[in-house]
Amino acid sequence: MSTKRIVTEFPHAVTVTEHLWIPLSDGTRLAARLWLPDDAAQQPVPAILEYIPYRKRDGTRTRDEPMHGFFAGNGYAVVRVDMRGSGESDGLLADEYLLQEQDDALEVIQWITEQHWCSGNVGMMGKSWGGFNGLQVAARRPAALKAIITVCSTDDRYRDDIHYKGGCLLNDNLWWGGIMLAYQSRPSDPALVGESWYQDWLNRLENMPFFPALWMEHPLRDEYWQHGSVCEDWSAIQCPVMAIGGWADAYSNAVFRLMDNLKVPRRAILGPWAHIYPQDGTPEPAIGFLQEAVRWWDHWLKGEENGAMEGPMIQTWLQDSQPPSAMRPVSSGEWVGFDRGTASNINHSPRWLTRGQLNTQPDADAGVINICSPQNHGLMAGEWMGAGVPGEMPPDQRVDDGMAEIFDGEPLAEPLTIFGFPEFTVELSSDKPAAMLYVRLSDVAPDGSVNRVTHGWLNLSHLQGHDKSVPLIPGQKVKVPVQLDGIAHRFATGHRMRISLATTFWPMTWPMAEAATLTLDLHSAQLSLPVCEQPVSIDGPVKEPQSAPLTPQTVLSPGRVDRNITYDFLTDSWTSVTSGVGGVFGEGVYRFDDIDTTVDHNLRRELTVSNSDPLSARYLLTQTMRMGREGWWMEAEITLELRSDLTHFIVSGDMVVSLNGEEEFTKYWHERIAR
Repeated sequence: MSTKRIVTEFPHAVTVTEHLWIPLSDGTRLAARLWLPDDAAQQPVPAILEYIPYRKRDGTRTRDEPMHGFFAGNGYAVVRVDMRGSGESDGLLADEYLLQEQDDALEVIQWITEQHWCSGNVGMMGKSWGGFNGLQVAARRPAALKAIITVCSTDDRYRDDIHYKGGCLLNDNLWWGGIMLAYQSRPSDPALVGESWYQDWLNRLENMPFFPALWMEHPLRDEYWQHGSVCEDWSAIQCPVMAIGGWADAYSNAVFRLMDNLKVPRRAILGPWAHIYPQDGTPEPAIGFLQEAVRWWDHWLKGEENGAMEGPMIQTWLQDSQPPSAMRPVSSGEWVGFDRGTASNINHSPRWLTRGQLNTQPDADAGVINICSPQNHGLMAGEWMGAGVPGEMPPDQRVDDGMAEIFDGEPLAEPLTIFGFPEFTVELSSDKPAAMLYVRLSDVAPDGSVNRVTHGWLNLSHLQGHDKSVPLIPGQKVKVPVQLDGIAHRFATGHRMRISLATTFWPMTWPMAEAATLTLDLHSAQLSLPVCEQPVSIDGPVKEPQSAPLTPQTVLSPGRVDRNITYDFLTDSWTSVTSGVGGVFGEGVYRFDDIDTTVDHNLRRELTVSNSDPLSARYLLTQTMRMGREGWWMEAEITLELRSDLTHFIVSGDMVVSLNGEEEFTKYWHERIAR
């Protein structure tokens, strides 16, 4: 992550309260940290709430100090709250985005408004989980909530979250479920909560849900996923919304939909970044996000007329053609603006597929092709959700294109810019009742290198909607629409566009039970491109990232993330391994100096599949979470495994938790879940 931030001076001195309790009506206490301007007692200030389960004490501390200190120094009370059942808060965490989570947030907001230092106006912000629940709580319309900032989140929990995409199971579902087990294995700090920490810890461990299986039990977009998906009722949100996304993240699609469907005052910034706050944005350029946020808060929480709503609705980083690289630290491009959501200056320009070509005119002799991709197609995909870690971007796609059916356009006579969602449609039939179609749009340079621009895929048994599974009738033709992820990209003169089609995408998605052959009628195959004829260049967001002083910490050993792929000639199988050593995201083993707490988290993913058999797929995830200080060390060793047969997923796991080297708790899981 970028650390090129300028520590600035502030108009307000700030006092940080390390720990305080927020009482709820059912007797539960939520733990919070508070950043408060010293003059707030005499001149009450608006408050900003961040409400997540990632542990204020020793989880998000690295980012909290420079960010929340910045807001407080600019005249805001900032309340960082651990959700029920996480960190030092009471209770149990049963799942993501429960109604209880929202209800608790409403009580927290009410508590904030009752404090003598609060002016009565509250803003809510967060990234990922905190971005989700910011939207969800806004839809509950607490009177004091005047505006929100949602970063790297989604309006649709099934369509765009880490569990399913295109109706297919994402392998990151197991990864994230495993990380949640590790995060939740940590006890409350006895320095804050006293002697109750030990029994509370054991109670939490005993009642911990098996997160990955919990989410796999809902393979369709049922009421479970509809809950918390604000797209179910856009009108429920009535406060202003700023939405932030990044092209290297997995949640940028929601930014388009929020801008197109909300009716409240709204603004969006889409940069080149991964799943991180944009003041630390990687790939660069990072931006002065904290200054942008303060301007937003000043306008909506303090009533200042400061131009926060002037300019284009969407400020987006338009990416230029650039060489493919898994290690890209900087994105080439410029800032452009769009005034009215995704419809501004966009023409939907069709391209037709025929005999290996992507043409601007249909071809009456386009013909029919069969596609049955090897199971290892997708090895060059990179990560589903970038986290700003070296090696996670998609490298040159020529390896994957060798296992796909490709269609190339002519070299472009002039640059071509797209902004929005490309869509591919085709009529096809399958020889199996279940299949997927994968579509990749790439930028092919004159030297032959292939940079992925965007992609999308669809479980073909979901053609009637993600709320139902309707098996295909073998041999019967169906019309298939595949929406590719939204993007802003400018193809350079002399470059070609390429469409790649496949029936597999490993190791990003779990294979279908059987290897299907799809028969595509190319007469019907069409790519609709959202072409922007004249993108409007703008200055863009504040360029210079600023922050409050960084969190006092010492890196005890540097971290790294190793990535490799191996091929077994005897079994025709591929194994993809990612190993985070001394930190899941390469952050290293570090000590928070002011609270004398060390954190060490290692995770290894091993995904193997044989090209001859989709049922050979195996995912093994092992991790160790270690945290503490002298006389108080906890360690959790967690192993998860995912396999499948024709009808079921088989997911198993074990967790062994120790205190000061002595085993304290063990738990085992083994579940068969219908596919």
